[in-house]
Order: sequence, then C-alpha cells, then structure tokens
Amino acid sequence: MREIVLDTETTGLEVKHGHRIVEIGGVELKNHIPTGATYHTRINPERAIDKDASQVHGMRDADVAKAPVFAEIADKFLAFVGDATLVIHNAPFDMGFLNAELAMAKHAPISHDRVIDTLILARRKFPGAPANLDALCKRFEIDTSARVSHGALIDAELLARVYIELIGGKQQNLMLQKEVTRTTTRQQKATSRPPRDFPPSAAEKAAHAEFISTIKNPLWNK
Repeated sequence: MREIVLDTETTGLEVKHGHRIVEIGGVELKNHIPTGATYHTRINPERAIDKDASQVHGMRDADVAKAPVFAEIADKFLAFVGDATLVIHNAPFDMGFLNAELAMAKHAPISHDRVIDTLILARRKFPGAPANLDALCKRFEIDTSARVSHGALIDAELLARVYIELIGGKQQNLMLQKEVTRTTTRQQKATSRPPRDFPPSAAEKAAHAEFISTIKNPLWNK
C-alpha cells in the first residue's frame, strides 16, 4: 500500500481570494513505513506573499522569485504522487489549493476520495484535545527541534510520524515481531526434542495380522 504524506505552504489563507501555493513537500510510505523517497519544491506564486503567511513559513517574495511556476512542476509532482493515497492534515485547505493550481495548469483535479485527513483521525482519537501538528508531535513525543519555522517538507516528515502513531503502526509492527519471536521459539523447542520410539506389542501385531487376513484381494497382492 503506497501513501504520500503531503503538505503545502501558501501566500495566504484563502484560495478564493487568489492565493497560491509557494511550496510542496511529500513523503512516501509503503505499508506505513517511510521509504526515504521525498518530493520537495518551492513555487513562484506569481503574486505577493501576505505578511502573515510569511511570518508562518518564513518565505518572502524574493525567496520564490526564481522558482518555477506550478505549471512547470505539475507533471513531475503528479508522477511522484501517482495513484497513491494522500495523507494530509486539514485536507480541505491543501486540496483546495492543489486542485485550484491543477485547474489553472489544465490538469484534472485530485479526488477527495483518495485523501486521509489526519486532523479528523486525531479528533476522533482524542476528542476535545488540541489536534494541530505541534500538539500531536508533543503528545507522541516526536522531536521537533529541527523545525525552526513551518516548511512543507519538514512538516510532511513530522506528519508522517504522527500518522503512523495515530493508526497504531508502530504498535502493530511490535506485536508482529513479538508473535514471530514466540512462533520461532515454539518451533525451536519442538525440533530440539529427541525422537521417541513406540514399537507395537505382540498382541497389537497379532490383531493387525488378523485384520489384514480379512481383506479380500488387497492391492499389495496385485
């Protein structure tokens, strides 16, 4: 099972007000295990970055002025994503921006049916508790010291670890390893026992011979 944990950074909060993506980060998982494959690019949004947004992710207009526009990276991004399930925190936000960019680049939208929203998972698992990425990292004791500011790739990497915790991935792997260990131990004990011989008694041999004599036209006589 292939999944892509995805995050975006934008020029502002509202796609309907013309805000655009300035950065995309993605982390590949197979069977809930990071493969080491990642996708990361900055994007020239062809508009100014709002001051409030810049304070969140640390990027300014000059940082993305020479970056490619979305239409130039669309094919490579879609190739990386493929038909994988997307894992996103607060998915409606990122999906709204991604599909708006894809539409402008003359590409088909990505269906929401193939998206897992970790915000929903977290709220179901911990109702009433803070469910932002920082709070979840703290809950699961995930080190965020390398995260000076929000960035698409580092946030995707942190979210991948949070997602694995939310679905119990580590615990499942540990349980499987314990079961394999127990099975192996049982097999080793069974094969280490000395062979035992149970020869038939004279009475059993006589009873067997008598039974054989009652069989008509046995196959072993043909």
